[in-house]
Amino acid sequence: MATKTTTSKTKKRTTKRKTTRRAKPRKKLVIVESPSKAKTIGKFLGRSYKVVASLGHVRDLPKSRMGVDVNNNYHPDYISIRGKGDVIKELRKDAKNAKAVYLASDPDREGEAIAWHVSNILKLDNKEKNRVTFNEITKDAVKEAFKEPRTINMDLVDAQQARRVLDRLVGYSISPILWKKVKKGLSAGRVQSVTLNLIIQRENEIKNFKPEEYWTIEAEFKHGQDQFKASFYGENGKKEKLHNNADVQAVLSKLDKRKHFAITKVARRERRRLPQPPYTTSTMQQDANRRLKFRTRKTMMAAQMLYEGIDIKQGAAVGLITYMRTDSTRIASIAKHEASKFIHEKYGGEFAAVKPVKGKLPEGAQDAHEAIRPTSVYRTPAKMKPYLTNDQYKLYSLIWSRFVASQMTAQVVDTMTVDLEQNSVDFRANGSKVKFPGFTKVYQRGVEKDNLLPDLDEGDTAKMVSDDPAQHFTQPPARYTEAALIKTLEQNGVGRPSTYAPTLDTIQRRYYVRLVSRHFEPTELGEIVNRIIEKQFPEIVNAKFTADVEGELDQVEAGKRNWVKVVDSFYQPFSKEVKAAEAKVDKIQMRDELAGMDCDICGAPMVIKMGRYGKFYACSRFPKCRNTKAIVKNTGVTCPKCHLGTVVERKSKKNRTFYGCSRYPDCDFVSWDKPIGRNCPKDGHFLVEKKVKGGRQVVCPNGDYQENVQK
Repeated sequence: MATKTTTSKTKKRTTKRKTTRRAKPRKKLVIVESPSKAKTIGKFLGRSYKVVASLGHVRDLPKSRMGVDVNNNYHPDYISIRGKGDVIKELRKDAKNAKAVYLASDPDREGEAIAWHVSNILKLDNKEKNRVTFNEITKDAVKEAFKEPRTINMDLVDAQQARRVLDRLVGYSISPILWKKVKKGLSAGRVQSVTLNLIIQRENEIKNFKPEEYWTIEAEFKHGQDQFKASFYGENGKKEKLHNNADVQAVLSKLDKRKHFAITKVARRERRRLPQPPYTTSTMQQDANRRLKFRTRKTMMAAQMLYEGIDIKQGAAVGLITYMRTDSTRIASIAKHEASKFIHEKYGGEFAAVKPVKGKLPEGAQDAHEAIRPTSVYRTPAKMKPYLTNDQYKLYSLIWSRFVASQMTAQVVDTMTVDLEQNSVDFRANGSKVKFPGFTKVYQRGVEKDNLLPDLDEGDTAKMVSDDPAQHFTQPPARYTEAALIKTLEQNGVGRPSTYAPTLDTIQRRYYVRLVSRHFEPTELGEIVNRIIEKQFPEIVNAKFTADVEGELDQVEAGKRNWVKVVDSFYQPFSKEVKAAEAKVDKIQMRDELAGMDCDICGAPMVIKMGRYGKFYACSRFPKCRNTKAIVKNTGVTCPKCHLGTVVERKSKKNRTFYGCSRYPDCDFVSWDKPIGRNCPKDGHFLVEKKVKGGRQVVCPNGDYQENVQK
């Protein structure tokens, strides 16, 4: 019995059950532009979704030819972008295995165009509701967006397509003329040409400016034990200008310093200063340039990272700001309520605005998205600082404080204006004191100091203690900074938020302009190119014409104009100008300037040539002799390393100034800061001149010594 029982058990154990493997459930595919955005969204959506990146555009017009059939309704000949073959192959594979495909590129014209191109390469149905957009990358916003997908908006696609075709027609028509008539490698574009023209117009204004002399009289007055300052205002109650020293002496001759001035008027007022609205792309770029000294490209890169998602160690990464390409100052109601609650808790109810300031939309603004703001006002810069890079933190602080300030009450300032008179000569003193800080608790536009005046009343008197006449001359308009140029482009309706950074980048890469002390200066090459375009294609550099084209593109986006007709109305007259220019424009010889030295290889004279990064020395026998040398500025300071050569100023590949030995490569001395030819009195190390806020300092690189530089 025992044996049988064992056999029976053994049989039971060896019996195999037939099992069937369940097929893995098919996932829904979501396609975005960037890997970081894919990573953030993927964590929000969960395991039933697969989120991948197209790495930007997958199709574009070919680089080797025009790629636009002007005889067939300007049909664009799109091809797969070179190097994107593997990406496209993976996208097709993922789409084939997916339960559904969603296109979640950025919520603007370019994002819509990317979605359309991806849809085409995957052969998706454009009538299918597979387009998903969100203004901020937070869990709630993303999940809400996926509840209501829509079809691809072909009006947005057509507007972007029209822009692309117009830019290609302009660039690939004018550029070959510049290659033939000036030099190879030059380019022209609609927005680019207007921008260059604005810089050159400003340079001409500066060159033609004639300074005018004027004078001021600042005086010190005393009332009892209190002293205060006042300025010359005019005579007989009317404001007057002092044109020269004779005018000054005529005024002073009427005054008797032994006598007191009568205080004829005291005006006390309350001035309310409203906060500015939240940032648009343009105002963010301007403020980052002014306050943080960020280049426009740097600002947009930092903003992109803040939008796409930052790991703040609270589960999934989260977008800290809303979409950063916008021309609207509109704010969602939920964001207003959250900001109001935060301000009540942090600063008190008196700081929370009942009716927050509303910004005025610039002419032609699309108002497609909200203003740039933090996705949650409770993620304060201080809390986010550990998770951000230095640049990200600075920009986030700026965006956060501007938004919070926009939801706060006005600053209230008590002002006081005092008029003083003697023998019909009038002086005026202005005083101010902050009564209530309002929005300046979180956002200030500059250093503010109270300017207190004594408690004066009409009928009081004050004695002039001293007078200080000063000669001045009117100043020419300043060269454009990046901030000022962007503001001017926006005011003229030229370009759109997404175009400013690449436009400024292009005119610098082409060496049409250079940045000197953060201001744009045109180069000789830029002036030549502008002269040709201005003469042969006057409409291209006409800011109003370019703005009108932008307005027509907006009408295409709104579904009010056909994109082909918009392009045709531009191209027909433009094509005639192109044909005329090919015949009229004479070839411009870029004359080589003699360098005043001979080639150390073949002995022929060296000349100064114009290159991509500026001027350089080259042998006049080029291409037989290819000897070149960088043009360097000699500081006259003996090299602190070899003591044989001198320190010269050089440029890096990124056009940054540095200092090295003239005997390079025999001596490899290099420094970002300028050596001054003296050694540190403490440790003997060579001293350098360093730029600091408000001026310069002579410092020891070891950090043991510093001295201020006299201006």
